[in-house]
Amino acid sequence: MNKRINGHGHLLPTPDKIPAFMKEKKFFWVNEQRSFMCQGDWQRPITDPSFFLEEKLHWMAENNIDHEVVLSLSQLYCNGYSEQDSFDVIRFQNDFNAEVQQLHPDKFTTGFVVQPRHLDQALAEMERCVSQLNMKLLCLSTHFLNAQDEWCSVADESLLPLWQLADELGLALEIHPYDAGRMVNLKDRFWRNHLVWMMAQTADTYLMFTLLGFAERFANVRTCFAHGNMLGHANYGRVVQGVEGRPDLFPSTHHPEQTLAKANVYFDTLVHDVATLDLLIKRAGSAQILWGVDDPYPLGEMATVANCYPGKLLDDAVDAQVISTDQQRAIMADNVLRWLNIAL
Repeated sequence: MNKRINGHGHLLPTPDKIPAFMKEKKFFWVNEQRSFMCQGDWQRPITDPSFFLEEKLHWMAENNIDHEVVLSLSQLYCNGYSEQDSFDVIRFQNDFNAEVQQLHPDKFTTGFVVQPRHLDQALAEMERCVSQLNMKLLCLSTHFLNAQDEWCSVADESLLPLWQLADELGLALEIHPYDAGRMVNLKDRFWRNHLVWMMAQTADTYLMFTLLGFAERFANVRTCFAHGNMLGHANYGRVVQGVEGRPDLFPSTHHPEQTLAKANVYFDTLVHDVATLDLLIKRAGSAQILWGVDDPYPLGEMATVANCYPGKLLDDAVDAQVISTDQQRAIMADNVLRWLNIAL
C-alpha cells in the first residue's frame, strides 16, 4: 500500500499543557473551551478539533494520512523577544513537539524552532534538539528582528553559523512566513497579510537564498519553502531580468537559475490551484514537490471549506493531466521522505 505523508501540518497544545507564564506574559495560550488561540490582544478561532493531538489522530485516520510532519507554531517564533523569554518559549515549544514525536513516532515527525536574533542560544538549541530529542527538522520564520530591530531574512550572511551547523547536522529545514503585519504598514483588511504579504515574505527569502547561493553552499541542508513559494516562482523572470539588466547591483551573487531544480530545495503543494502547481513543477520538477495540507487551518486543504479535502489539489492535477498518478504518489510519500531523510 502506498503511504500518504502530509509534509505540512500544525498542532496546538491543550490548555493544560501550556505553562502559566505563557498566558501571564501574553505570549500564547488556548482558552479553556478550546475555541480560541490567543496572543497579546489577538485571538484566532480554532476552526477544527484536529488542532489537538487525539482529534488529529482521528482526523488522519479518516483522511487516510499515514504520517504527518508537524511544524512549529508560527506564533512562537519569538521575533523581538528578549533572550530569556525566547529561551523559555522556544524550550516549551520544542519539548512539546518532541513529546508528540516520541509518543507517536509512526504517525509524526515534528519540527523544532530557534530564534536567530540570539545566535549562540539558537546554536545550542539546535544541538540539543538533534542530540537529545532526536529531531531532524528545523523550522525558521522567513524573517526575524535582528539586534538592531531591523527585519532580516533568515537567508542572510549574518546567520552563516546557523546554516553551517544545520549543514553539519544534515537537517531538513522548513522556511515559513509569519509576522507580515508587523513588517508591512497596511491595515489587515480582507486578510491581506495572509493572502498576499506572507507569500511575499517567502518570495523575499527565496530571493536571498538563491542570490547568496545557499543551496550550493549548504548542500547537506534540505530546504523546503512553505506554500509552494508561489510568488517567488511567479517572480522568477523579473529577478533574472534584474540580475542581467543591472549586474552592478548584484556583485558576487549566484544567478537564480543555479538554484532551479536543485535536489536539496523543495516546495510544498499548498498553492490552491492547478495552474500554479503546474508552474512549480515546470520550474523545479515534480521530484522537488511534496504534499502539504497546512491543516487544520482554513487556508489548508480542509473539509471545513466547501468542496475541499486533504489531497484535492493533487487529485485535480491528475484529472487535468498536469501530473501522473505515479508523480502524485511520489509527491505524497517518496519526496517527503527524501526531504526529511527518513524511512517509514
